Amino acid sequence: MPTDTVYGIGVALDAEDGLARLFAAKDRPLDRAVVLLVADLEQAASVGVLSPPARLLADRFWPGGLTLVLRQVPDAGLPAALTGGAATIGVRIPDHESPRALARALGPLPVTSANLSGQPDARDAAAVLVHLGSRIDLVLDGGPARGGVPSTVVDCSGKLPRILRAGVIAPDAVFTLLAAAGLAH
Repeated sequence: MPTDTVYGIGVALDAEDGLARLFAAKDRPLDRAVVLLVADLEQAASVGVLSPPARLLADRFWPGGLTLVLRQVPDAGLPAALTGGAATIGVRIPDHESPRALARALGPLPVTSANLSGQPDARDAAAVLVHLGSRIDLVLDGGPARGGVPSTVVDCSGKLPRILRAGVIAPDAVFTLLAAAGLAH
């Protein structure tokens, strides 16, 4: 499916063997967590704890290319395979209507980049077919991905927010916002 950054491959969270098929399609190691794309802030809060720094970052950069790593909501019931066994979950509201509409209809969507693990990100539907071909059931062609750069990942699960991966949102923008709000980082 298209997103605002790169093309993603996803499944419904409750699909039988869905996560296993997602990992197999990508040749992704099972210990690597998968992000949830969500429709809105309410859906994000149903799976992850939005600390004050996380809420500030979400209010400024969502929808958009920011993935927040959050502590899981205790009763969210997320499968261990989704999180690599961690007590955290990556969550993002993309700035693209297709994945948000799917998340509204199906619930939070486990999504990762639509490529074989370790290969370049797919920026259009044709590249998805080249990378994944018969490993997937359907390609939603939304034209070229607008961003081409993956999301910035900020871990907000501990005492201090920290950037795990620089991406489409510059680290300075994250640090400046946190500092302006008087939040340590």
